[in-house]
Amino acid sequence: MHLYGTQAVNEKGHLTIGGVDTTELAATYGTPQFVYDLALFRERARGFVDTFEKAGVKAQVAYASKAFSSVAIYQVAAQEGLSVDVVSGGELYTVLKAGFPSAKIHFHGNNKSLEELHQAFDSKIGCIVIDNFYEIEQLKELATVKQQKMDVLIRVTPGVEAHTHDFITTGQADSKFGFDLSNGQADEAFQQLYQHDFLQLKGMHCHIGSQIFETEAFSLAAQKVVAKMAEWEKTTGFKATVLNLGGGFGIRYTEEDAPLEPAVYVDDMIQAVKKEAAAHEVALPEIWIEPGRSLVGDAGTTLYTIGSSKVVPDVRNYIAIDGGMSDNIRPALYDAKYEGVLANKMKEKADTVYTIAGKLCESGDKIIEDLTLPKAEAHDLLATFCTGAYGYAMASNYNRMPRPAVVFVENGQHQLVVKRETMEDLVKLDLPFTLGE
Repeated sequence: MHLYGTQAVNEKGHLTIGGVDTTELAATYGTPQFVYDLALFRERARGFVDTFEKAGVKAQVAYASKAFSSVAIYQVAAQEGLSVDVVSGGELYTVLKAGFPSAKIHFHGNNKSLEELHQAFDSKIGCIVIDNFYEIEQLKELATVKQQKMDVLIRVTPGVEAHTHDFITTGQADSKFGFDLSNGQADEAFQQLYQHDFLQLKGMHCHIGSQIFETEAFSLAAQKVVAKMAEWEKTTGFKATVLNLGGGFGIRYTEEDAPLEPAVYVDDMIQAVKKEAAAHEVALPEIWIEPGRSLVGDAGTTLYTIGSSKVVPDVRNYIAIDGGMSDNIRPALYDAKYEGVLANKMKEKADTVYTIAGKLCESGDKIIEDLTLPKAEAHDLLATFCTGAYGYAMASNYNRMPRPAVVFVENGQHQLVVKRETMEDLVKLDLPFTLGE
């Protein structure tokens, strides 16, 4: 059994997180419930930030908050000296409500609306990552009308394909994101931006995928992007000051995963960028990265209460939980794999294989298949590990399921940071039928 962060087993045989008994959390806040281990989040954040500082390299570590966005997580990110990247007006609104420094906010997205761009300018955020020519035109007009400067990066696809799931690979040429580096699109975008009066081009951004367990792909991306920066400097005199290599750093979901420590990713990135900058005789740019899953993924655990069960003789043992694909769509969407335990029976012998079924009205609503547990009974507490990224963030009200509560734990204390939705919340936007009256 692999435990994460501050997870432990107490004298009662219960799983604890952050020094707090998970059965106490379930009794206090109900289930399903997302529990975040803040100590692990902080440890990962410092692993990225401190490595740059020790190397004496100017950098920004931006939390890729699409993984999990809430007022409280942004406030903790600020405590750890992180920047933040957002991909929608809703995320931008939330991070600003958290009091996060606007100068450390980066705005991504392949189809930012005019309203969202106004929001970015009015909030005086730190940077907009430009994704397409339509956006360039929108930004030019907006910046000129407002007579306001804005730092920008050009997002490029460097043609590097990381070893990852096809659905989450974004660095190759055939992607909905960014300007292609090899077919002239990036050069054309550069020509439209580098001498603009208000749009202050700082450099380039790329993102090559997700759940990456090696550093070679980042080195190859750095090689291609720095070469293009050097080309632009040679032909126009433009000196890029920022290279954003994105994120995608992997975490351990199951024993098959072998992630690297944050310092390893950062050290290899620094060496790769230094090597390419020296080879092309350009100044070392500021290096930006965007960890998301690697900050919150294994810091999050979902607690469920077990209800019904079903035995299919010689086929499968099912146990059903009080959540499912409404709070974790990834198994159905990506065939994602997870591990879990009975949090109230940690010291009992695990000798029965179960499939964990959700309660949603879909045959594919299965959280984990073939999980070995102690004998499971109604009212037992199931803990599913590594659900901190893209669990709550992708949660839905399918079947009119209320979204779960979110709780932070640290040093023996716990705090509710996102309330559980109520039944009244489910209908608060509904209007009665009046057509034809």
